[in-house]
Amino acid sequence: MKKQLFLLVVAAAFSLSACSNDNSYGNQMSSNDTQMEHNSHSSSGEVPKDLRVAENPTYKVGSEAVIQTDHMEGMKGAIATIVGAYETTAYNVSYRPTTGGQPVTNHKWIIHEEIKEADDISYQPGSEVIMEADHMKDMKGATAQINSAEKTIVYMINYKPTTGGDEVKNHKWVTEDELSPVK
Repeated sequence: MKKQLFLLVVAAAFSLSACSNDNSYGNQMSSNDTQMEHNSHSSSGEVPKDLRVAENPTYKVGSEAVIQTDHMEGMKGAIATIVGAYETTAYNVSYRPTTGGQPVTNHKWIIHEEIKEADDISYQPGSEVIMEADHMKDMKGATAQINSAEKTIVYMINYKPTTGGDEVKNHKWVTEDELSPVK
């Protein structure tokens, strides 16, 4: 009887540990789970004070480019108008919203200047940071795990979704490699 009870306890513990592969950021979810709805996106055109304007971006402010990414539904293939271009480190992050709920995984992008009390050097994958970014609902103040970091030029854009609806203004952020020239 003791042996059976012991085996039952071990089996239950093993079963629970197998379910706990979900860390607090939910990184086991697929990247498709991270597509955001337009109505949860902030349209503030404000940028951090210490963010450096890019001196020679591929896409100049006021120019157009084709969006080659799908951070949000209706984004891929839409024509973007460049609102701003900045030199920084962009981070792919996973986090739990400040009000709870489902984890947000592989969110592209927050930038170095949107991290609370950011160090002078870029963070490495696995680092935990507190976000000052507020371009998504319940993002500001959340603890995030850095999944990847990339020194790049980021763009703030306006675009009309390919799925219809209102223009998305001041979308933060897309990277240079997520845009292509309008033909």
